[in-house]
Amino acid sequence: MAHLVKIGNSQGVRIPKSLIEQTEMEGKELKFQVVNEGLLISPQNGVRAGWKEAIERSVAENGHETLDDEWLDFPLASDETLEW
Repeated sequence: MAHLVKIGNSQGVRIPKSLIEQTEMEGKELKFQVVNEGLLISPQNGVRAGWKEAIERSVAENGHETLDDEWLDFPLASDETLEW
């Protein structure tokens, strides 16, 4: 069970370690959504989460020898900042 605790002028949620481990949320940024009079807490997925691994797999499967991955680590909060 989780509990609300006072943190300065705000409140925080104390989540049991077992739930953090089960959901693999440790060290991740979290997203909060109000649903049916409750609160859904889930890990915030990065804009490019999993891209590098998928591209490396594709490159290996198609026989390419090199991968220019400099752009994969470029900081991007959303696709809105890109000009198409």
